[in-house]
Parts: sequence; C-alpha cells; structure tokens
Amino acid sequence: MVRTGIGRILPSEPLVRNGHLLAVSSLVNAGVGAIFWLFATHWYDDEVVGVSYSALSASLLLANIGQLNLNDFLIRFLPCSGRQTRKLLLTCYAVTATWSALVCLLFVLLVPTLSPELAFLRDPLVAVWFVAATAAYTIFVLQDGALTAMRRPGWVVAENMVFAFVKIALLAGGAVLALKTGILLSWAGGLLISLLVANYLLLRRAVPHHERENPEAVRPPRLVSYAAADYAGSLFRMAAYTLVPLMVLNVLGAEQSAYFSLAWIIGYVLFLVVRNMGSSLVVEVVRRPEQLTEHGLRVLRHSGTLLAAGVVVIVAGAPWILRLFGPGYAEHGTTLLRLLALSALPNLVFSVAVDVLRARRRMRLVVGLQVALCVLVLGLVHLLLPVFGVTGAGIAWLAAECLIATPLLILRSRWLTSASRQDVLSTGSTS
Repeated sequence: MVRTGIGRILPSEPLVRNGHLLAVSSLVNAGVGAIFWLFATHWYDDEVVGVSYSALSASLLLANIGQLNLNDFLIRFLPCSGRQTRKLLLTCYAVTATWSALVCLLFVLLVPTLSPELAFLRDPLVAVWFVAATAAYTIFVLQDGALTAMRRPGWVVAENMVFAFVKIALLAGGAVLALKTGILLSWAGGLLISLLVANYLLLRRAVPHHERENPEAVRPPRLVSYAAADYAGSLFRMAAYTLVPLMVLNVLGAEQSAYFSLAWIIGYVLFLVVRNMGSSLVVEVVRRPEQLTEHGLRVLRHSGTLLAAGVVVIVAGAPWILRLFGPGYAEHGTTLLRLLALSALPNLVFSVAVDVLRARRRMRLVVGLQVALCVLVLGLVHLLLPVFGVTGAGIAWLAAECLIATPLLILRSRWLTSASRQDVLSTGSTS
C-alpha cells in the first residue's frame, strides 16, 4: 500500500504507526479545540464559558455511560468479526444511542438536585438538543473505535478535523448573533457534520473492504460478560475524568470552573496520547497474541519518551499558554496545568496495565484498577478543593496516579507477560 501525507514520515510498524496517527488525531482535535475555547473566552463571558463547559462535560459523561464502553469492545472484536462486521457495528450503534438517550433524559429530570448550575437544561428545546447531542456523541465515539479496529487511523484524523473546524465556524456565527447557547449549538453542529461524513466513508468503504479481506469470523464465547465487565470498569475511569469539572463548578463556582476547564483541556492531551497507543496495542495483540509482552514494553518506552517531552514543554510554557486565554487563566491555572501534565507520566503505567490486562482477559483486575483511580481522584478532589482551591484538583490527580503506578511498576512482571492465542481470543474467564 502506498502511503501519502503524514503516513510517509511515520514508522512502518503497525503498532507504533497507527498509535502515532491516533495520537495525531487527538493532538489535532485538542489543538483546534484549544483554539475553539480561545475564541469562546474572547467572544463569550467567563460565566457562559464555565457553564457551557460544565454542560458539555456532563454530556460527555452521560455519553460515556451510554456507549457501554463498546468503543473498546469494537477495537477488541471487529478485527476478527469477518462478514459480521457491519451487523456488529450497527447493533452497537443502535444499543448505545438508545441507552444514552435514556440515561441523558434521566439526568435532565434530576438536574436541580445533581447540578443546580445547569438548570437551564430543563428548558424543553435545550433538553431535546442535550439528549440528541449526547446520543449522537456515543456514535461519534464508536465510529472512532471501528476505524481504529480496521486499521484506518488516518480517517480518524480527518473526521476529527472536520468536527473541530466546523464547530469553530459555527461558534463565530453564534457570537455574531449574540447567542448565549452559541458554544453548545456550535459543538452539536460540528458533531452532526462529522457523523455524516465519517459514517458514509465507514459504511461504504472501510467495512466492505474489511469484510472482503477478513471473511472468516472468530466468535469468542461470552462476549456479553466480557463487555459487561469492561463497561463496569470504564464507568469508574470516565467518572474520574468527567465529574471533576462538575465538582469544581459546584464547590468553587462558574469562574473557577472556567479556569479548571482550560487547564484540563490542555493537560488531558497527554492522557489521550497514551490512550491512543493503548488502542493500537490491543488491535495488534488480537492479531499477534504471542507479542503481547514485546508490544507492551514498546508502548511503555516509546510513549514514555513522547510524554516526557510533552510534559517539559507544558510545565515550562504553562503561564504563556494559559495567558492566550486571558490573564485570569494564567494567574489561577498555571500550577494546576503543571500538576496535570506531570500526572500523565504515572498515568502511562496505569493505562498500559489496563490494556495489557484487558488483552489477557484479567477483567477483575481491569475493573479494580479503574475503581481505585476513581475513588482516589474524586476523594482527594473533595478533600483538597476547599483547602487549595482549583489547584487542589491537580494535586489530587498527581497523587492518585502515583499511588496506583508505583505498585504496578514494582510488580510489572506479574501483569506484563505474554499471552497465548487462546487467552486473547477466548473471553470465558473474568479472573
């Protein structure tokens, strides 16, 4: 296959090359996303920015609940689904869209109790938008997983660029019209266009090609039990990522929430790099189970080098990066951003351990690690926010990640071990 564009400068090894392309997708999305929020902070009041980001954080949390972690499920099982690929993909779409809509509707009904600052979501028209956008985002997440599973990471880059640039254009339109909901509407509009483009290419080109190239399906037993265990763990991991902005909003108010939101958007890019390399790791292990240990060590070394460079840049440049959004962001968010960047280093160990254990079907450990992360992060944030303000959230993240990564490094020989093909393709054990 002839490679063009960015593919020419990336390694030819699928594990690293596809991981890099997925990381590029996240970086592009985050970079343009940062520009989106840069414009938002200049075109909208700080309070509108803070409330809008909290509403989007709630939507992302509900979408992650509603998508049942079938993104990782597709990454794991589409490579060996053969001519059942289209059926499996569309079934996952239908299940997640329906479930996420129901979960989102329940959240809207309980908003006065759960997050009074988001009471505007009870408006009928806004509620319809919120539910529909949340359901659509679950499909957005699943389509990325499907493209990754079929080794089409370049398409993930393209559809994320479409999403990013369209929402910036719509954000400008909302500012011109002085819409207080302009941030939310622009995000939903960009999502819609991206879904239409990506799924046309996915269902008309990628899926038929994959089914022709891999006609024989491998049907591991007890898929539902595997998916249920994986989903249970993912709920706790996503809660740690998405509940903190709501905690900051409820404890410190909308203005401090805006400061946290911008720092988290930037710092989370480093977490996404690791996440993307882990997705590539799982896809390749399905094809070559005997190389699990080799691939796991490769991801640790390679991602560690990339992360170290990224952490240095962010720690050194934090005040100047945040000053682009306004002096208040630099004053209140510099230390927070540095702490979040540093926490990405121990997060590398945590994330690789989860992916390796998932490939080895050690689902109890997968769930246990993610529960531990959630409990530590949310518990420490609850304790530290009143004492240290928004910086307390950064201290909580760094402390929680280090508490988990340290024993994993010490005991790495117990989880970073090779797997047989039967171990990888069978899902009968959840030990």
